[in-house]
Formats: sequence, structure tokens, C-alpha cells
Amino acid sequence: MLIHQEVSMDKSYHSFHIPVMGTGFSMDTPIRVAHYGISSVISIVDDLLIERIRKYYCEKFNFPYLPIMRFEPDGRSKRITAYLDVVSKIVHQKIEEIKKQPFFEHNEKSKYFEMLPDSSPVKSAYVKLLKMKDDFERINFADELTKLIHPGSIDVNIMAKLDKTNYDKAGQMLSEEYSDAKAALRGFANSCLNSSVVFSAGFNRGLYGYISKFQDFYRDTTGDLKKKITIKVSDFRSALIQGKFLASKGLEISEFRIESGLNCGGHAFASQGLLLPSILKEFHEKKELLTTQLQPIIQSFYEKVGLDYPEKAKQDEPLITVQGGVGTDGEAKRLVEDFGCDSVGWGSPFLLVPEATCVDSDTLELLKNAKKEDLYLSSVSPLGVPFNNLRNTGSEVWTKEKSTQQKPGSSCPKGFLVSNKEYSDLSNGKAGKPICTASTEFLLKKFNSISTLETSSFEKDELKMKAVEKVCLCEHLGNSALMALGIQKRGLTPQAICPGPNIVWWSKEYTLREMIDHIYGRGESLVSKERPHMFCQEVELYVNYFENLLKTTELNEAGINYLKTFKENLESGMDYILEFSTKKPFENENLASIPSFISEQRKKLHLIFTQKLAA
Repeated sequence: MLIHQEVSMDKSYHSFHIPVMGTGFSMDTPIRVAHYGISSVISIVDDLLIERIRKYYCEKFNFPYLPIMRFEPDGRSKRITAYLDVVSKIVHQKIEEIKKQPFFEHNEKSKYFEMLPDSSPVKSAYVKLLKMKDDFERINFADELTKLIHPGSIDVNIMAKLDKTNYDKAGQMLSEEYSDAKAALRGFANSCLNSSVVFSAGFNRGLYGYISKFQDFYRDTTGDLKKKITIKVSDFRSALIQGKFLASKGLEISEFRIESGLNCGGHAFASQGLLLPSILKEFHEKKELLTTQLQPIIQSFYEKVGLDYPEKAKQDEPLITVQGGVGTDGEAKRLVEDFGCDSVGWGSPFLLVPEATCVDSDTLELLKNAKKEDLYLSSVSPLGVPFNNLRNTGSEVWTKEKSTQQKPGSSCPKGFLVSNKEYSDLSNGKAGKPICTASTEFLLKKFNSISTLETSSFEKDELKMKAVEKVCLCEHLGNSALMALGIQKRGLTPQAICPGPNIVWWSKEYTLREMIDHIYGRGESLVSKERPHMFCQEVELYVNYFENLLKTTELNEAGINYLKTFKENLESGMDYILEFSTKKPFENENLASIPSFISEQRKKLHLIFTQKLAA
């Protein structure tokens, strides 16, 4: 072999990944970037959106298309499998086209290698090739380098707790394996992909147990896993609990993906004041436990069922990756160097890269011009979970207009977020179907309920206004992608978007190469030098969140204890972040912003807490 031994086809050549964004924004991201070796994540929550986009790409690439109707038996699973297979086919077709291209020309092949990090052995080999003389050795070297071209991972995301029961066309309840999350998992498991499923938004034992039905999640005779498991977590304890549950079924977690609770896009699952650096520190210090405590359980399972646990598996350790609020190469290096993270997720900035994500032109304009006050943690999600939002979207305008009409809310055309049983009918002692809090059905019942309350007209109006805040995220989060692809016409489809607060520092559309060069610190930074460190931004978000928490938490013994623990965790996290301000900064890392920022937020935290307790 002429190429350095460090090169592994099993690992990504890039040190970053593109996380899932909404239901539609990263729906076709692998088609756009996987052939450059970039890994990304598709949401497989909305199989109806998936089907429409599958039709689009089948027509674009002249693939045969047979529609899978909404109420076809096991239709949800089949739609997901069919789309993932199409994505895989397109990506591998593009990879083969790149492999056939010549070196020493400005083409997709040169772009593949030029965008790699400078630290990559593959990039070094490419640079070496460019300097070689035109002879037999160069031809052989070029052939070997071509063989190393492989796509980024085409991963999928399942929100574990979005697992509603489904019904057939006649209204008959379907059995458990046809619930939303299990059907989505089956769709991925039956696909041809060799990649990971990323489980987020909670621990679903029924779903995790169902994974064991699929052989691809177990080691084959060569020791490889065709399908891998990634768990998105916010604390080490949760990681270990979920890891042990899966290990008891012989299932391995290949990656623990840590995300900031608030400095992220989409639904925000805030911790009890635990900041990202503190969480990463614990993972870094206890990483060995994720192998020493889990691997023996897995090995025992294999022995119990009469299978050999491959030697290769004993050498593997789970990856630790991180995402949420990163904005410069210096910050990314901090996460890698100080906490041993294997990859860093860059999400919201890619919403401004049309080569990578699917965002309509109107929403792109809103993102480019967004100010700090335009980005807020909202209560629009029907799940009742805080949701990072952008003001003045088509979705917001549509929802406000509907709120003034006789029938506010949505017709609930998809129903992925139905979860409320407040007005579900009871028959034979059993609760009826849950309904969505953004639906017309729910809102009309809610309005009737509010009208019977013995309270002032002002308070009734306030309650109604709060109720109509809910947005049809199932439909609206996918509309932007449909508009961007030309599947739906502009102006007819209200579109929502869920960027992280970090997007405020990005103010134009970027090419893929521009963004990747920024990620790797090549050339001038795309963000202002005045941008505070990502750790500062998270502190501010948590202090603001705590301020709102003080307004809603009942000051009984349990409430006060919860608030005190939250505050103590925040203060401890601030102390730890201050330690970084004394370190030597990486290039494009604004450690100098930390001391004054922490001082200001600490004063605010103390003030709002003491005022609340004194009230």
C-alpha cells in the first residue's frame, strides 16, 4: 500500500457532521453532500413528507416510482424504507461518478479532496499526489486514492417518545408494532443503508426492546454492525441507564451524541442547570465506564444465545460527539482537544447553505436578516416542550390569522404530535384517541371549556390567546422543503423553521465550500470577532430560562429545592467555564469574552433568585 496506514474506510474523513434539522430541512442533505464524505441525519418522523420527496427524486433521477398509499398495510414503514433506498442509490451513483473523474482537473473529485480537513491522512495523500511526477508510480497512487473515496454516513433520526398508536382506514386500532416510532425503526432496519439511527427526545423502553427484532443491529461473523445505534443524551447517568438496557439485549451504542439543552435548534430539552462543558467533562472523565460496564453485559448476551462475540467488537469503543451552538473552528477544537469529542455537529449555520439543506427562499431571507430579538424559545409546540423559533415566518402569520377565525387551528392532516387526552371521550372505561393541541378540534373544545370558567373576560381572553399559540408543526416544518424543491407553490403553504440562537451571527447565504473552510479555519472567519464564546451564549440562555422558570414554579418545598439545585448547577458550571478564560485560546476562539459575560450573568442570576424568594 502506498497510502498511509492511518486511513480507515470505517471512519468519516471529516471531523464534523450535520445533525437532523426539523422534519424537512435535512431530508435530502445526504443527496446533497454525502458524496463529499460528509455525514448527516434525516428525520424519519414524517413519512408522508418522505413519500412526496421520494417521488420528486425518482422523477429527477429517472428511477421507477410506485406510490405507497397512506393506508396501505405497513405503509409508514414501507415509505421510509423506499425513500432511504432511493437516497442510498443516488449517493452511491454520485460516488461512482466521482471515482471515474480524472485527477488534476477542477471537478467534483478535486472538490471531494480539497474540502477534507488538512489534518486528514487522505488529504495529505491527495496533496502528495498533486506533487508527484507523471509516471507509473503516480498512476498507481491515484488508483489507490480513488479507492479510498467513500460517502458520508446517511443516518436517520427518530424522536423516541413520538410513538403514537395508529389506526387503519376503517378506524380499527393497529397492533403495537405499527406505532409511529416502531414503524419508523422498521423502515430504517429494512433499508439497504449501512448507517446509524439516532434516538432523541427520551427513553422509550418499548421501542428499544423492538430493536432486538432486527439482526442488522447485531455483529455479523466479521464483527461488523450494518446498523448502528446512536443515543442523543444530556447527562452521563442517562447514557449509562440507556446503555445498560440495550446491552441486556445484546445491543451496542456506537455513539453517544451530547447536545446543549438550550443552545440548539428545534425542541429544547433543558437540563436542571447543567451546562454543556460540565456535562462533557463528566463524559470525558468517565468514558471508560461506557465500555467496561456495558461490554460485559453485551458479551454475556451473545454467550447466552450461543453466538461468538467477535474479537473486533472487544476493541471498539463508543464515540462521544457533541453539538449545539458551535460557531468557530476554535470552539470546535476546544471541544475535541479538552473533552475528547470525536465529532462536532454544525446544525443551524447549514440552514444558510442551499447546497446542503432544503429551505425556501422566503425563510432564507428571514434567517439572513434575523436579529437576536427575532429568535426566541417559544411555546408553539403541541408537545408542550419549549421550541426554538423564528418570528414572522409563514407559519406564525398563518396561525395568527386562523386564531381570529371561527375555526382556529389546524385540521391536523398528519397527526404525528397528537398527545393530549384532555377532551378524549371515555367509553367502556377506556380513554379515546388523543388529539393535537394545535388542532381546530382541540381549540374549539378548549374555548368552550374556558367560556364556562368563573373568571374575568380579560383572563378568559388571555387563556384563549395562550391556547392558539400552538402551531401545526407536523405540516409546517415540512413545507419549506416542499417549496424549495418546487413541489408546492410559494404562498400556499405556511412554513415554520426552528434555528438555534447561534444563527444570529450568520447573515448571508454561503456555499458549501465556504462553510466547510470556515469549519476548518481556512481563510477569514464567517462570523464577527465580537461573537461571544459558545459557552457564554449557553449561560445566557440558561439564566433567561431560569428567570422564566421562577415565574411558573410553585414556591413549595419541592419547588424551592428544584430551583436551588438548578441555580447551584448553573453557578458551578459558570465557575468551570471561567477556568477556560485563563487558557490559551485557539485561533478564532473568543475566550476573552468569558470573564465579563459570566460576571454579568452571575449578578443577574443572584438578583432574580433573591427577588423571587423575597416576594
